[in-house]
Amino acid sequence: MTNFKLVFSFIFFFSLSLFSLSCLKLKQPENNYVVTGLENLIQNYKGKLKGKNVGIVTNHTGVDRKGVPIWELIGDIPDVKVNAVFSPEHGLFGEYADGEKIEYENKKPLPTLFSLYGKTRKPTIDMVQGIDIFIYDIQDVGTRFYTYISTMGLILEASSDFQIPVLILDRPNPLSGNLVAGPLLDPAFKSFVGLYPIPSVYGLTIGELAMMIVDKSWMKSSIYFEVIPMIGWKRSMHYEKTGLPWLPPSPNIPDLETTIVYPATVLFEATNISEGRGTNRPFRQIGAPWIDKYVLAEKLNARNLLGVNFEPVSFIPTSIKGVAPNPKYQNIECFGVKLIITDRKLFSPIEVGIWVLREIFIQNKNQIKINESSMNRLFGSERLVLALNNEKLIVELLNILREEETIFADLSQKYYKYN
Repeated sequence: MTNFKLVFSFIFFFSLSLFSLSCLKLKQPENNYVVTGLENLIQNYKGKLKGKNVGIVTNHTGVDRKGVPIWELIGDIPDVKVNAVFSPEHGLFGEYADGEKIEYENKKPLPTLFSLYGKTRKPTIDMVQGIDIFIYDIQDVGTRFYTYISTMGLILEASSDFQIPVLILDRPNPLSGNLVAGPLLDPAFKSFVGLYPIPSVYGLTIGELAMMIVDKSWMKSSIYFEVIPMIGWKRSMHYEKTGLPWLPPSPNIPDLETTIVYPATVLFEATNISEGRGTNRPFRQIGAPWIDKYVLAEKLNARNLLGVNFEPVSFIPTSIKGVAPNPKYQNIECFGVKLIITDRKLFSPIEVGIWVLREIFIQNKNQIKINESSMNRLFGSERLVLALNNEKLIVELLNILREEETIFADLSQKYYKYN
């Protein structure tokens, strides 16, 4: 363990240069396909695991392009043993709905399996017995309120607690590495849906974010870790350009278009307006029984928000096991709008989400209800709740958010690993 501490301390202080050099030395993949950190590990860095007992933090997205899960790939490396697998929110196979607490009993032929979204969210000393190194490999969606990055942070913290190094296997940001949007989180509103003072959409890969978390001392103490980079990924890439198969990262993010609109409509989780759970378009449509869908669509389209149109829609949420077991307005017809992305490069998700919420607030003051504490956690501060009743304050808030986005985009360039 002492040897690992020395190695990973060295990596921590020189990781920026080492990571960049490793990307330059490796050959570009054929057909311009992106090689994930997992595939890069198996192809080029297996020696890092020789003789080690491994704890893997992953879910159903931790697979190679053929769909082989990481625990099988690692388990097939000679002189390497998979001691335990740890799963985040939604479970190892994405089989649990949003917020459902998860506890696992041992499942054969899997390794020992622990949930990090039940009673425990950070590995305990009993869970890490015999583990020499952690590996983290989960596909993220590039948004602050997605809890997988909180789990990553707690794994980094556990590595400090137990002096166990971590390999973070990098994967693409589906929203590209160029989109930064939304407010910086106020630390006073820190929660599991927002642990770090970053924007709603942060424009980094998970490896880059981990570097920033550690360098900015957003964790409690020194951490020993290394990022295994992708090969062939570029910041301008949207996910469909990577050549990688799309795997829904969670039950209510079934496709890439949902991933794009999710940062806009996730705010409605903190209201009595349906965010589309229990339908075939979660987060791509919102509504409630008391909304006039035609007026709402007309008012929103009149705002000429860039990159999006609004279409009147009706839908009836239904219970779907493992996806939406108890959706808002279950079996009741809702009226609202569907978001149609016309140009994702111009689409500003947080701005759109704010204006949709504002229009509904104007038209339905007597019906709309906002859970202020939940909204503050999602938005990252109380500024939206305080501004919602005043159009001038909304405009001022959006101007401030643009300044914060620029500041973060400039600040985060230090951690870029890809062009």
